[in-house]
Amino acid sequence: MSILILTSLLFAVFIAVFYKFLTADGDFTLLSKGHVKREEIEDKVIWITGASRGIGEILAKQLASLGAKLILSARSEAELERVKRQLSGKYAPDQVMILPLDLTSSEEKLGEAVQKAESFFGGAGVDYMIHNAAYERPKTPVLDVPEQDLKAMFDVNTLGPISLTRLLAPHMLKRGRGHFVVMSSAAGKGPAPGQAVYSASKFALNGYFHSLRSELCQKGIKVTIVCPGPIKTSSTPEMSSSTERVAAERRVSSERCAELTIVAASHGLKEAWISYQPVLAVMYLGQYMPSVGLWVMDKIGARRVEVAAKHGNTYSLSLLFGKKKEQ
Repeated sequence: MSILILTSLLFAVFIAVFYKFLTADGDFTLLSKGHVKREEIEDKVIWITGASRGIGEILAKQLASLGAKLILSARSEAELERVKRQLSGKYAPDQVMILPLDLTSSEEKLGEAVQKAESFFGGAGVDYMIHNAAYERPKTPVLDVPEQDLKAMFDVNTLGPISLTRLLAPHMLKRGRGHFVVMSSAAGKGPAPGQAVYSASKFALNGYFHSLRSELCQKGIKVTIVCPGPIKTSSTPEMSSSTERVAAERRVSSERCAELTIVAASHGLKEAWISYQPVLAVMYLGQYMPSVGLWVMDKIGARRVEVAAKHGNTYSLSLLFGKKKEQ
C-alpha cells in the first residue's frame, strides 16, 4: 500500500513539474527567483544602450519605477528625448540622463561617452551597464547575407559592446564593483537557421562576456547574459489567417522579457533564458543533450527559412512535423 502511495505521489510531482515546464516562459533557475530584488536596483546608476525603443525603452520604464538612476543611449537623440519626457512626467526629472551614442563610433568617441556617463549623478559612476542595442535583419539563407550586413551585424552586436566594456570596466574595477547585463539571444545558444550571422554575433558575445566574468568576478565584476527566444514587439507581424495563428509560435511580451531580465540581474544570475515552448525545450536539449538538440535543428533548418520568407512563423512545432520542402 505504501509503495502505491509513494508511486502516486511521485507521479503527481512529475505531472506538476512537467506542466510547469510546458507553460514556463523562462528557465527554472530564473523563475525560481520570483520577484525583483528592489534593493539591488534602487538608487543604482544604470546605463542602457538601445534605450530609444523596444525592450530598451521598456527596461528604462521598469527600472525607473524601481528607483534607478538612468543613463539612456541610442543613436537618435530625438527618440531619447521622447523617452526621457515620458519618464520625467512620472518620476524625478533628474532621475534620467540621455547620452546619444553610436556603437560603431571610434574608440575616442566611445571613451568620451564613458567619461560622461561616469560623471553623471555627481560622479557616482555606472553600477549596471545593460548592453541592449542590436542589429538584426530579416531572416536570410546563410549564403545570401550581403557583406555589408555581415560587418554591420558584428560592429553593433559584438564589437560595440566589447569596446564599450573595455573602456568602462577599468572604472568599475577601481570601485570594486560593477555589473554587465548582456541582452543576447537564444540564437547565441544554438543554431538559428536563416539568421546565421546574427547567431554568430551572439555566440561571440556570449563567449566574450562569460570569459570576462571568469577573469574579473573575484574583483567585484558581475555578468548576466540574457538569452530571449521569440519576443512580441510592436514590429512582430500579425498572422494573416486563422490557420497561421493556430500554428504560430507563442511570443513572450516585451514587458515580461524586461521584467525577467531585471529579475535575473538583481539576483546576479550568470545566464538566463526567456522563452515559451518549443524554443525553451530546444535550448535545454542543446545544453544537456547537444547531439539531440542539433538533430532537431537540422530537421527544421531548411523549412524554417522557407516558412519565414512567407509569413514569419518560424518557431512553431509545425516546422518539425509539417511537410518537407519539395525538391
